[in-house]
Amino acid sequence: MRTKIPFLLMAALTFSCSPKLAPQGQTDARPEPVTLLLYPEGQAVDKGLAGGPLESNGLTGPETFRKDGFRYNVTDSASVTLYIPEVCNGQMVVVCPGGGYYGVAMVYEGYRVAEWMNARGIAACVVKYRMPNGHDRIPLQDVQNAFRYCRAHAAEWGVTKIGVMGFSAGGHLAATASNLFADKTTRPDFSILIYPVITMDPAVSHGGTRKNLLGAENFSEGDPRLDRLEDRYSMEKQVTVSTPPTFIALGADDKTVPPENSLRYFESLHAAGVPAELHIYPEGPHGFSFRRSDEHDPIAYCRPDFDAALTRWLEGLR
Repeated sequence: MRTKIPFLLMAALTFSCSPKLAPQGQTDARPEPVTLLLYPEGQAVDKGLAGGPLESNGLTGPETFRKDGFRYNVTDSASVTLYIPEVCNGQMVVVCPGGGYYGVAMVYEGYRVAEWMNARGIAACVVKYRMPNGHDRIPLQDVQNAFRYCRAHAAEWGVTKIGVMGFSAGGHLAATASNLFADKTTRPDFSILIYPVITMDPAVSHGGTRKNLLGAENFSEGDPRLDRLEDRYSMEKQVTVSTPPTFIALGADDKTVPPENSLRYFESLHAAGVPAELHIYPEGPHGFSFRRSDEHDPIAYCRPDFDAALTRWLEGLR
């Protein structure tokens, strides 16, 4: 099956490791992972991979990163990395790594997830989304543009259903995409949330995530504009019958994002009649993410159970 990328976008290709596309005309192999800039002419220009952003996030300077793949100061470098298996089972997952809306954990909550999905015949699209810097709409714009691009190419890849998956603040972004979608194209078919931030209630939310998304420090106490933003981005308040089926997993001893976030969301899903599955492991520190077999695994004792549960749940959606 041929994977086609518009000619004008070829100049926007950036590669992780050494991915490459099969030459045009070859149909015997899928491409290796390929990274496309979401906004190849910059976030201030209304010409993007699948539509331009509404605004700039106001950050300047180059993107920076740690050795573990954590990326900071994402602006014009926002991108999607596509992992298309040779034989796709019809499913695709748009992956939103976490990072408190301050950065993105691209390896353990991005590329490792895509590898896990590919091993099960599931395509993946890892989104390196722009940091909001108090511009609350920006991360969702990036994820929705990723959905638009993936929907446009789904038939070429053998994809019929596209879901969203997120970790921590990326879990909040995935939940936001699951409730504040713009249309059928941007509505996920299913949702996977791993130790997610859900609410903007300051008593329960993750402080950094709330601050970076809402720009809360720019509002005085009691400002009704902040109250409206908190309501809009408290996802337990946005669930409807149109919210997609959801899988949630977390550790009971999460010291970073209180488990009440997931409990509130599950209760809202249940009340709305949305199919939902919740897994709470007794020991599972925040950030347990996805790991290869040769890497330290903070939930090694229950990883087989987690893998089996998520695999079964995904198979049930096919």
